[in-house]
Amino acid sequence: MMLGNVVDPLEKLELIDTLQRLGLSYHFEAEINKSSKNTSTDRISTVAWKRDNLYATALEFRLLRQHGYKVDQDVFTCFMNDVGNIKSSLNQDFKGLLKLYEASHLLLEGEIVLENARELVVKLLEQYLKENPDHQYLWMLVDHALKLPLHWRMPRLEARWFIDVYEKNKDKNPIIFELAILDYNIVQSMHQEDLRYASTWWKELGLGERFNFARERLMENFLLSVGMIITPQDGKSRTIQTKINALITVIDDVYD
Repeated sequence: MMLGNVVDPLEKLELIDTLQRLGLSYHFEAEINKSSKNTSTDRISTVAWKRDNLYATALEFRLLRQHGYKVDQDVFTCFMNDVGNIKSSLNQDFKGLLKLYEASHLLLEGEIVLENARELVVKLLEQYLKENPDHQYLWMLVDHALKLPLHWRMPRLEARWFIDVYEKNKDKNPIIFELAILDYNIVQSMHQEDLRYASTWWKELGLGERFNFARERLMENFLLSVGMIITPQDGKSRTIQTKINALITVIDDVYD
């Protein structure tokens, strides 16, 4: 009941975000789903903990949309001026701007508020990187996000990167950090075992020898399955997907 012990709503959202980025969320799936449902049901845009707080509003928006809940883009209008740009008072709120940038990649067609906000946010965050080349925790998060948005990244690779970065966070939870390292190593061992099985299957199948013109892309096909089926306990599904991808690659080369 890790999430159940957290009373502060913002701390709970931050904990969910951290668990997801560290690749630990599958251990707390029921708690996260319950918390997300409660947040969606009880969500009031004027509650004290997120009133005039861009960081909290954007984080809540992104997490709820990631879990399939309907959240209107109008929650951000209070942070915009009369011409639709972000208020100048928020230009130095880089934590909030980063969360808004991440949230903007979950926009729906026609959500102009988020589209316009993203354009300005990118400029402000790029300026922040140039003026603060300290490579501290926030700097690394901003630099990473601008290279490729969080929503577009492969969760397993993101977890490996975030473990290293989270270690530099002075406010990190040491228990969660140690759990993330242990979990990553366990899951990595599972993937290695699955890859050994797939490699043995491919060699015994002998298609690579019979069709020497065909590409041998077993590793790429396995990595693709890891990206598509991210939960560690679904190893059989990843193995089947790897085999299908490998066979499709050979068939494609036969007809080329």
